[in-house]
Amino acid sequence: MSRIPTHTVDDAPHACRGLLEHVIQFSPTGRPLNVHAQMAHSPAVFISYTSLRTATAEHGTLGPQLSAGLMLAAGSAVGNDYVVGITSRLAQLAGWTDEQIAALRAGSATGDDKIDAIAGLVREAAANRGKVADATWSKALDAGWSDEQLAEAFAYLGLAVFTAFFLNYAETELDVPVAV
Repeated sequence: MSRIPTHTVDDAPHACRGLLEHVIQFSPTGRPLNVHAQMAHSPAVFISYTSLRTATAEHGTLGPQLSAGLMLAAGSAVGNDYVVGITSRLAQLAGWTDEQIAALRAGSATGDDKIDAIAGLVREAAANRGKVADATWSKALDAGWSDEQLAEAFAYLGLAVFTAFFLNYAETELDVPVAV
């Protein structure tokens, strides 16, 4: 049972209503997903989440396909079915094949060594409370990623971890398909 109430646009705190209307545009259900409806119970939580989403959308340089793949790699390492379902769907919409999505979830090779290096770094960080071995960092640099790109990858890691931890914390009821 969920611990935090869900909200509609009409009954959400005033500071969250416009943001809820915005996220509905991207919802596969035509209404806020449970995670968004629960986050909206606290303007501080929902505004933090949407601010990070906005910052990555407006200032990110890694592109929508890679960012979706990084969120999937991070979300899979955290191990929350809801976030894996959401990020798998985002990865699919961003152009990842079913095989690549399965590889990103499992932490195996996608067929692109450069992608595998940065996805592996993000996955390792998600699994180890942000810690990454020097060898993993060096592998990403050697694959051609810049320090700036590796720093930006943290934003997608942070977004996936923020979401997964909230889902666990709130015991959010699943309303998206579980990825298989």
